[in-house]
Amino acid sequence: MGKLFYVIGKSSTGKDTIFKSLMENQELQLKPFVMYTTRPMRAGETPGVEYHFTDEDGLKEIEQAGKLIEVRAYQTIHGVWKYFTADSEAVDLEGSSYAMIGVLDSYQAAREYYGAERVVPIYIEVEDGERLQRALDRERAQEAPKYAELCRRFLTDSEDFSEENILRAGIERRFVNKDLQECIQEVTAYIQEQAGK
Repeated sequence: MGKLFYVIGKSSTGKDTIFKSLMENQELQLKPFVMYTTRPMRAGETPGVEYHFTDEDGLKEIEQAGKLIEVRAYQTIHGVWKYFTADSEAVDLEGSSYAMIGVLDSYQAAREYYGAERVVPIYIEVEDGERLQRALDRERAQEAPKYAELCRRFLTDSEDFSEENILRAGIERRFVNKDLQECIQEVTAYIQEQAGK
């Protein structure tokens, strides 16, 4: 039986880097679980890699087929964009294990849909001061830094990932990303243990 390893954590904890490393590790034999979005594809993106790109009709078809796991809507200057998780034909948890990145709400929805025994949280943690410094350094390097958005995201994360919400989600194991390589090694060992390898 395969498992879905769900990488979650606040912004600027290194989730994307850790996820990429896990996907590149051939020993783990993980397949990517790709989310869907109704937003337009950006330059350099590939359908089925960053996201499955669809529209409102595609979302409705998935929902009517009973394959919709969760959906989130964001109001943008271009209108409402939706991001959602769906049980697609490409996902075979009987024969393979998968990894994905998401937020606490989407993790809980996936766990409810597939069952707690199949969805394993990989909760990445960084001390808030260090996390804020990393976010600030990353934003400062942008051509047009958006400091207000950085602050909004930081404060929202504090609410979304409160200790109460983490405990309610059933997350017990945490991986502290103080040293990236050590954290990746710990996560890799944990996945191997959970997968029975």
